[in-house]
Amino acid sequence: MTSLTIITRLTDGLPLTASIQEDEQSGRDLQHYQSQAKQLCRKLNAQSPDRCTLEAGEMNFHYLIAQGVCYLFLCEASFPKKMVFAYLEDLHSEFNQQYGKKVPTVTRPYSFIEFDTYIQKTKKSFIDSRARRNFGSINTELQDVQRIMVANIEEVLQRGESLTALDTKASNLSSLSKMYRSDAKYLNTRSTYAKVAAVSVFFITLIIYVRFWWL
Repeated sequence: MTSLTIITRLTDGLPLTASIQEDEQSGRDLQHYQSQAKQLCRKLNAQSPDRCTLEAGEMNFHYLIAQGVCYLFLCEASFPKKMVFAYLEDLHSEFNQQYGKKVPTVTRPYSFIEFDTYIQKTKKSFIDSRARRNFGSINTELQDVQRIMVANIEEVLQRGESLTALDTKASNLSSLSKMYRSDAKYLNTRSTYAKVAAVSVFFITLIIYVRFWWL
């Protein structure tokens, strides 16, 4: 399974550690994905969504931002998203415990490259077929992964559109949707009142007509 895990400092995109696993036939493509990963990490900031999936053809980039650090994972698009973010949460928990206090002060790239050992071990446990079959029993506190923002890596990188802008658009669409639902409810209520008023006028007119015409 071809994959790339990279952990960077959010403020400047400085790579703190990384781990690469590639198939023999994927070396050239992986270099392209590595370039995209570096560009993406430089674009992320404190206003970016803290969890996101970026589609890249047969591969997907997934990232988690927590406590000033970005945890990025590239894997096959078919790999379960819930498992991906459980893996990233695991990395965050261990990395923050070991190096969290040192992150703001380091200046050298890959200062914590020894963390690759933990990445390899953890990734293997999540990819292992038995672990995948038993994944339902893993105790995680992840939010609903269906609500994680999804975008296209080419659109974000080539068009220069920031993830902050995409997140703002998503929020605006959500607000507009709520506004339209509110307006529809208001219009439905007005329509109901109008129908009741029309029926009331009809019966009052009928009563007056019968009373004064026939009596």
